[in-house]
Amino acid sequence: MSVPIRKELLNMLCCPVTKTPVESLSEEKLSRLNDRIRQGIITCVDGTIVAQPIEEALITTDGQTIYRIDDGIPVMLADLGIPAAQIDQA
Repeated sequence: MSVPIRKELLNMLCCPVTKTPVESLSEEKLSRLNDRIRQGIITCVDGTIVAQPIEEALITTDGQTIYRIDDGIPVMLADLGIPAAQIDQA
């Protein structure tokens, strides 16, 4: 079980590329993301396929990029961001 990210840390984080602030990804979007990960159709910015479901994630406030949180640590690496548009594609 993951520990929720502290609000103080969340307020300091932003997208490393656009500097857009981030917020927690909703349970609904996380569920849709994980469904598509299981289908093998979600890729990171660098083109690698996301192979493992995500327990917790952040999304930029403009809704463009998702960053996973692993063991309570946000993975804020530009190449490992996930373009959010993928969770709504048919």
